[in-house]
Amino acid sequence: MQLISIENYPGKDFEVLGMVKGAIVQTKNVGRDFMAGMKTLVGGEIVGYTEMLNEARQIATKRMVDEAEALGADAVIGVRFGSSQVMQGAAEVLAYGTAVKFRE
Repeated sequence: MQLISIENYPGKDFEVLGMVKGAIVQTKNVGRDFMAGMKTLVGGEIVGYTEMLNEARQIATKRMVDEAEALGADAVIGVRFGSSQVMQGAAEVLAYGTAVKFRE
């Protein structure tokens, strides 16, 4: 499955199959919270949170791709990511785009 962030696929004619998305709500764990609190005292990257959000983006992307494959898509164009806090200590990560089928 090809994933691109631009709205058109250069050199390809395609049929739009519809919007596809994948989402996950990920929570922080106590160990990461403690270490994050310690890190705020000295500054710098909070590696545990970076890893958590990278994992969440990968899962959301896989769910989006699964949805596109179920439609028979060849690619997803206009891929975007979003995130929001849904409650204290939990964040939603959303991947979405437009599923397309290439014309021969």
